[in-house]
Amino acid sequence: MADTRYALLDPLRFPLVARFYKTHYPAGKPKKDEIIWTAENNSGLFGSVRFRQFPDFQLLTGMLIAPEQRGKKQGEAFLNAVQTQIQTKTCYCLAYRYLENLYKEAGFEVIEVSNLPEELRGRYQSYCNSGKDLIPMGHNSMSQL
Repeated sequence: MADTRYALLDPLRFPLVARFYKTHYPAGKPKKDEIIWTAENNSGLFGSVRFRQFPDFQLLTGMLIAPEQRGKKQGEAFLNAVQTQIQTKTCYCLAYRYLENLYKEAGFEVIEVSNLPEELRGRYQSYCNSGKDLIPMGHNSMSQL
């Protein structure tokens, strides 16, 4: 991972991230109003983490690692690299249950659905009702945890 570079996305490079999602996770569509971080190595873009901003908090909307890079601790390294972003203001994520330990290692803790901001509770319920096995998490830098 020595050749890995993590950076806040330059808006001019947004099409690159959009193409990355279309290739590896068509259901996830990056949005220009999100804060997006990228992970690249000498072979090019292999990861993206997106943060949706709300007035009083942010939502880590998802992390995508290219399939050929999975299982190599890239997710852990990426979440570590974006800690400054995570800690800029209260941060939540709605994580797939099988990724709970990954997010816990990055400082997130499972929280009660009732502790999610109102704007996220409905989204969480909708995702779960559509069959996604998610857990609500908040970063432990939050004062209410």
